[in-house]
Amino acid sequence: MSPAIAFGRPPPRDDLVVSLDVEPDPADIDAIVAGLLAYNKEHTGGDAPAYLVASLRDPDGALLGGLFGATYVGWLYVHSFWLPESMRGRGHGRQLLALAEEEALRRGCRHVFLETLSFQALPFYEKCGYVVASRLDGFPPGGARYALTKALDGAAPA
Repeated sequence: MSPAIAFGRPPPRDDLVVSLDVEPDPADIDAIVAGLLAYNKEHTGGDAPAYLVASLRDPDGALLGGLFGATYVGWLYVHSFWLPESMRGRGHGRQLLALAEEEALRRGCRHVFLETLSFQALPFYEKCGYVVASRLDGFPPGGARYALTKALDGAAPA
């Protein structure tokens, strides 16, 4: 009896193809994400990510920078946060982050999670109350990747 059958699983199929796409089809990406989200919903009481964008725009409405994230399972996850060099140091970043945090609180989130690379904005996030939860050296080579968290509205640290 094969190990797969012994554990109640069907044997592997011989007709399937494992492949790597270096220029993936966006529909495949969407299907993978949708499959994972459907699986996660079964384990999170039906919770699904609710996306948000906090943006900085010029008077004509052109996007100058912003933050993209999602609230999910009681957390705000900051996926991407970008401001051009010319917009930094003027308080815009702090305003955008605060706007996203306020919306997260409104949605019932108690914590924030984000990642940054050593050449990006670690000191900025620390000034905004974020704490390093982990550091991965050598990502990128010669640098580090940081995971940071912040408790919102007096929540206990994560």
